[in-house]
Amino acid sequence: MTHHTRPLAILLAATLTLPSIAQPPKHAMVVTIHHNASGAGLQILKQGGNAVDAAVAVGFALAVVFPAAGNLGGGGFLLFRNAKSGQSHFLDFRERAPQAATATMYLDAQGNVVPGLSTLGYKAIGVPGTVAGLVYAQRHFGKLTLAQDMAPAIKLASEGFVLNPEEARMLHAANLTKFPESVRIFQRNGNFYQPGDTFQQPDLARTLTTISHHPEDFYRGAIAHQLAQSIQSHGGLITEADLAAYKVVDRKPLVGHFSHHGREDFQTYDVITSPPPSSGGIALLETLNMLDPPPTYQKWQNAPDRSPTQVHFITEAFRRAYMDRTDYLGDPDYASIPMAQLASTKYAAAWAATIDPTKPTPSADLKRPAGFFPPPPTAKPQPKESTQTTHFSIIDEQGNAVAMTYTLNGGFGCGATAEDLGFLLNNEMDDFSSKPGTPNMFGLIQGPANAIAPGHRPLSSMTPTIVTTHATPGHPAKVVLILGSPGGSTIITTVANDLISTLVNGLTIQQAADAPRFHHQYLPDTLDVEKAFPLPTVEALRQMGYKVNRSQEADAHNPGVWGDSELIEIDPKTGALTGGHDSRHTFGSIASY
Repeated sequence: MTHHTRPLAILLAATLTLPSIAQPPKHAMVVTIHHNASGAGLQILKQGGNAVDAAVAVGFALAVVFPAAGNLGGGGFLLFRNAKSGQSHFLDFRERAPQAATATMYLDAQGNVVPGLSTLGYKAIGVPGTVAGLVYAQRHFGKLTLAQDMAPAIKLASEGFVLNPEEARMLHAANLTKFPESVRIFQRNGNFYQPGDTFQQPDLARTLTTISHHPEDFYRGAIAHQLAQSIQSHGGLITEADLAAYKVVDRKPLVGHFSHHGREDFQTYDVITSPPPSSGGIALLETLNMLDPPPTYQKWQNAPDRSPTQVHFITEAFRRAYMDRTDYLGDPDYASIPMAQLASTKYAAAWAATIDPTKPTPSADLKRPAGFFPPPPTAKPQPKESTQTTHFSIIDEQGNAVAMTYTLNGGFGCGATAEDLGFLLNNEMDDFSSKPGTPNMFGLIQGPANAIAPGHRPLSSMTPTIVTTHATPGHPAKVVLILGSPGGSTIITTVANDLISTLVNGLTIQQAADAPRFHHQYLPDTLDVEKAFPLPTVEALRQMGYKVNRSQEADAHNPGVWGDSELIEIDPKTGALTGGHDSRHTFGSIASY
């Protein structure tokens, strides 16, 4: 087949100032939203640690230097691929509902959702899983000791780090002002930190030091006792028994396939991604499956990057995948999820055949292809979750790869800090369905499969993903992309766009990270695009029939809908590494040697 050049200058040059890309390093790379966290991961790699050791170092370091999302009091997912064996593991350390949680705990006597009850304060907290997840990863897959991996974070907390203007501004967050302990630590009792100030966190340093030597203390010792007491004294539900019962789940990742049909050396990739309770992986694979059948790919893969034609076909795949996400997904430990049907390429081809090549299908008019599975008992629009999450990507010298995404849910979580322990607590309970059919804090609506129940894990959009070449005889699979993003329900579309932009459209990894984003989530029936999106494309999409919303990226005053791509690309022929750091933020970095 003929290789098609994808012209992107017309679409991107007027809206982006693309940074120069340094020469690819030879050995290992860490890409995160914060330069100190990237430095912590690189330090561990240079000390002989592997990608998992570096991920543990980064995870704890981000709890110090990026408290809006980095955390000890939240949860997330870690995807690890072992280069030697080719095996992958998906560690689920998502928060769980406490045993005292009930399906109606956020409703008033009339059955209406009480505003703020699931988002602000101590009743919003789910049982945190981050510490358990990082400790599990280190013990099962790391090379160094936990104390070695945590040393950079402890140093950053005790000695402090210098705040840049964006970091200082973030600490003015309104939800922090509601809680004296948070005001004391993060807002200096009202004498707000200024750019150039050194931010030290001695309470957090003590907590990290205890964890580094006695990690079980967080769930079954002095820290657990203090944490439960702090939460309960303010009306929260989490008990020491909830903490002691927390378990990390090592799940089997989802694996799908995606092809670049326009290459002269026709290339198929394996997409290793997140299983439930992430909704992200299956929605990502559904999207790619719908774009892959021959009648469909010929209509969009030859079009320029972010052209109206390409945006149309990708958006229509998003729309259909999000409809399925809405109706069928929940906690796999408690809900029956038709994964085989959702992942079926025959089902995807039937869905793709319903895409009109000239105009959008209104979400209200969507009808699933018949004969694959029965309709859900209740069809509900799916909710957005937090845009304030963080993702990082790592590859070590041996080729081991980690993609990790974790969160407090909202920015700075529920706003409350555990007394004398120094870390913020999540508001992850809002990711459950407080009331089926009623929107949560981020605007979408959930169905009964994601209802609140003791011990359940809320549905998530987090989609850490690793892409490899497809193994053939004599040619083992090689990692080509490590990717993921925060951004709530836009995580899935961000990951899909980054993957397509890089593997199909010929963008460099940095161009993919910075390219203006677009998103459709079935309901509301709106195509969201960043304000940087070229106006001619926006107008063409409107003329096709889309309701297009141009919105600004996240900032201190507007949570936005856009994520933060921290990506690594590996040339499968040369092994050269190239990092892509999202320029929407000012303090991230690519660290390598």
